[in-house]
Amino acid sequence: MPAMSDIRALAHPRRLGLAAALGAYAAAIAVAPKPAGALVLAAPLAGLPLCYWAILKPHRWLPLFFAAALLLPPLPFGLGNSGPHPSLVLVGFGLLAGLWNFTAWRLPRASLNRALLTFFLILLGSTAEAMFYSGPMVGLGSLARVMLFGISVYVFFYTAHGPGAIGPADPFAQARLLYWIAAASALFACVDFYFQFPAPAGFGPQFIWLASGVYRRAQGLFYEASTLGNFCAFFLVMIAAALLAPGRVSPLSRRAWLPGGMVFAAALVLSFSRASLLNVLVAAAALLYLRRPRVRLARIALLFGGMALAGLLVLRALLPEFAEAYWLRLTASAQYFFSETEGVLSGRVGSWRAVLAFLAEHPWHAILGVGYKTLPYSDYLGHTVITDNMYLSLLAETGIVGLGAMLWLSLEILRTARRAARSADSRRSFFGTWIFAFWAGQMVQMFSGDLLTYWRVMPLYFWVLAVAVRNERPAS
Repeated sequence: MPAMSDIRALAHPRRLGLAAALGAYAAAIAVAPKPAGALVLAAPLAGLPLCYWAILKPHRWLPLFFAAALLLPPLPFGLGNSGPHPSLVLVGFGLLAGLWNFTAWRLPRASLNRALLTFFLILLGSTAEAMFYSGPMVGLGSLARVMLFGISVYVFFYTAHGPGAIGPADPFAQARLLYWIAAASALFACVDFYFQFPAPAGFGPQFIWLASGVYRRAQGLFYEASTLGNFCAFFLVMIAAALLAPGRVSPLSRRAWLPGGMVFAAALVLSFSRASLLNVLVAAAALLYLRRPRVRLARIALLFGGMALAGLLVLRALLPEFAEAYWLRLTASAQYFFSETEGVLSGRVGSWRAVLAFLAEHPWHAILGVGYKTLPYSDYLGHTVITDNMYLSLLAETGIVGLGAMLWLSLEILRTARRAARSADSRRSFFGTWIFAFWAGQMVQMFSGDLLTYWRVMPLYFWVLAVAVRNERPAS
């Protein structure tokens, strides 16, 4: 027979209230008029064990988040450009993991940390301008996009100076897992382009006109093709960094990077993104600069030439019409860049002129801007404008303050990554080399795209940066 104290403990109002709440919730699921409604109500209960498992160890939620961000489509609901994405639930797991392991947080006074926090706070503050100039709906959209960029900021600090910086997790093992997840995502993009599956949710209207018909550019599970191209460039730079790693210390073997490299290269080409290709070329030049004492140009040219040739032969065999169109696009871009700049840059120059004319007429907006990511959604300039230029967008939307903060952040990323690339620690050296080269290419590609809005892939980039800088003594 239970003791009186046990009965009193069971009858505690807090426990009775919890039991009553669970019972009421179960009853609501049982009486739901439709099975779909019952599933929606039951989903949070089903996710509780996964949530507990993910936050119990500090390294568990990040692979889940990356896998969801790269392999799952957005939900087909009318929210945002493409609908809400399931990976946002896992961001919540990450926040809980940060609270669960609160004592593990450390925040050294490093220049990179200051630059990243300053830039994020400027973006956050610019939402006030968005509310004032463009109204509450556009302002809330601006705030939502700042919070999406904040995911990358959180991933960086969590990995570099938070719970993710402790424990036995092997960064090379994590990088291998990310590599295969990314390869699966890129492979789906190639298959999707070949068969032209229906888009899983909202997507950017980017098409290729060929004699045989009109085709949606390869975008895979992302909102637009440019995100896919940028993401593929990131992993092609990873492969190049692995090839040039000192002592062949890298997370990849040759058996891994050859097929993966072909998949990423094919997906990049099928995305029809010239700027992403330029990103890879600039990153390759940065890699050669970093590893110039070790580079054997003939060997690197043979390896990359062979991989590119194999990919082109496959593309030529499967999609001969597309291969010809892509080659003509590249050659025409080089040939007519100065004489037909507007056409080569797909109409961007007209948008740039409109933004610059607005700033010339209203120079005070060049100080604090009109609100982050408002130009494509607000008619404050007289009509919506898609600049496709990160520097000009930041100048108009966050002013010289925001643009200066972003340039400071980029320079700090390069400076810190270069220091890590020269580290005696082979693992830090690899990740530092990878992110240094890629960010050099990223800074060039920002002239033709708002890359900081690619929130589903930006956390990957900042995770690599965080692994490169963690356990480093702060340098002001």
